[in-house]
Amino acid sequence: MKVVITGGAGFVGSHLCERLLADGAEVLCLDNLLTGRPENVAHITSPRFEFRRHDITTPVEIAGPVDFVLHFASAASPVDYMAHPIQTLKAGALGSWITLGFARAKGARFLLASTSEVYGDPAVSPQPETYWGHVNPVGPRGCYDEAKRFAEAMTMAYHRYHGVNTGIVRIFNTYGPRNRPDDGRVVPAFITQAIRGEPLMIHGDGTQTRSFCYVSDLVDGIVRLLRSEIHDPVNIGNPQELRVLDLARLVLDLTGSRSAIVHRPRPEDDPTRRCPDITRARTLLGWEPRVALRDGLTQTLEWFAAGRLSGRQP
Repeated sequence: MKVVITGGAGFVGSHLCERLLADGAEVLCLDNLLTGRPENVAHITSPRFEFRRHDITTPVEIAGPVDFVLHFASAASPVDYMAHPIQTLKAGALGSWITLGFARAKGARFLLASTSEVYGDPAVSPQPETYWGHVNPVGPRGCYDEAKRFAEAMTMAYHRYHGVNTGIVRIFNTYGPRNRPDDGRVVPAFITQAIRGEPLMIHGDGTQTRSFCYVSDLVDGIVRLLRSEIHDPVNIGNPQELRVLDLARLVLDLTGSRSAIVHRPRPEDDPTRRCPDITRARTLLGWEPRVALRDGLTQTLEWFAAGRLSGRQP
């Protein structure tokens, strides 16, 4: 089984590389290292693994048969995609076009990494896959939201018009080892600030909600979807909804930190609620998250502490 993963040196991508190798696959990891890190895959020594530095917005040559193509190349945190808006749009548009064409040529199953951000600031909660979203296309988050919405549309067009065997996973907030301390997402930010004794910065009053899925649960859901024949989008995330303020208090409790909680203005278009409806994943994939938030945060905290907040693999 030959698998190509774009963005394979990123947070989620590197965990997917490990899981698919453990399942016996041959894995080619492509990444231009805009936001991915070579350290995320440097420990992988399997002869069935290859890392190739490549920007997927340009064509790629790969000899021989390929069974699966996973398009996970994109900046994924607000800090990153706001710093690289054009590259983010190109990864969603050109990157999807190139990888879909490649999957078609190889007769491979294609899986797009989409996001809960296609729902924008939702007027419906929990968010089912049938919800079309509430997105500001010209706001500061539009480069990421619309890149993924376009990528989903192109994926379905290739499935309907060319008969490509495609799938779409809508990923909700995920955390765990290899989260970058500086990527702006709330779990690594709170852990980093707590360990350093810095104030925990909350945007707004902290009543906005998120749902947090541990990375091993996410990867299990992705692999189940990859091996299925499902073509419509599937939410993969933890349906336990939590206020950001309560997450901050939990991190302080787990770290024993005496850091203060400080409030800052909320960014433009920051979602008020984020919670997946995972009925489709439960019904069609037999999947649901298993790692409790406290347990997952403890494992993540241990990794951050061992790496001294560098993001290194300890």
